[in-house]
Amino acid sequence: MLEAHHDARAIMAELDAAPPPADTLLAVWAAEGPESTVAVRDAPGGPRLSGRKPWCSGARFVDAALLTAGEGDARQLVLVHLRQPGVAIPDAGWQAVGMAAIESGPVEFDAVPCTRIGAPGAYLTRPGFWHGGAGVAACWLGAAVEIAQRMADPARVARDPHLAALLGRVDMALGAASALMRELATRIDADPAQPHQRDVVRLRSVVERACHDVLDAAARSLGPGPLCRDGEHARRCADLAVFVRQSHADRDWAALGAQVAALEADARWPL
Repeated sequence: MLEAHHDARAIMAELDAAPPPADTLLAVWAAEGPESTVAVRDAPGGPRLSGRKPWCSGARFVDAALLTAGEGDARQLVLVHLRQPGVAIPDAGWQAVGMAAIESGPVEFDAVPCTRIGAPGAYLTRPGFWHGGAGVAACWLGAAVEIAQRMADPARVARDPHLAALLGRVDMALGAASALMRELATRIDADPAQPHQRDVVRLRSVVERACHDVLDAAARSLGPGPLCRDGEHARRCADLAVFVRQSHADRDWAALGAQVAALEADARWPL
């Protein structure tokens, strides 16, 4: 939720919108598809939001949200405060074990006052859309590091060569992902006007694979004990397994491969 909150404030800054008060906890809800019927229309007194938005994480405890809504043929980003009449949060049927505390269900709006943020389509076309995708990968990586730390018991590693080998495998995966994260952060800071799309897709894909390597290695090396007796570790493993599914998986790999193939040969892998 903190990642989404800081992403929301960055979005508003990028689109030259005044942020809400500092104590306002924000969310970003941009899931699309047939379930999303929410639209914004002009009305006396200002724009109004109506319809249903799916996959609204944290709706029961955030104060306001940035969300994408239909407006003609475009998607318009709006800011809507949730503690007002016309906002309904129905039962989500949330059965998740991982991310159990962050219910992500629908929110329904009935002519709710809202504020347009940026021009139609600006949410997707701004460079920061891709930068925010790297921010999510940073959260995945942080969880993987904490899970890997559970394996790094010096006494146990010294007497168990299999654990030592798996810990070495984890170190390689996390080291590569962390280096790529630092490199991309430096590039974004140096040239924030560029989306760095290929770099972000590559980073997310590498971090996703590192997370799966860590989850597998931790389970193989530690056995069922921590998953059954260490609540914090078990929750973190379950949370990460769900959270990392925000990756688009093989579709991202295909998009990355298509971008690589479209480049000139000497520009494919600059070292």
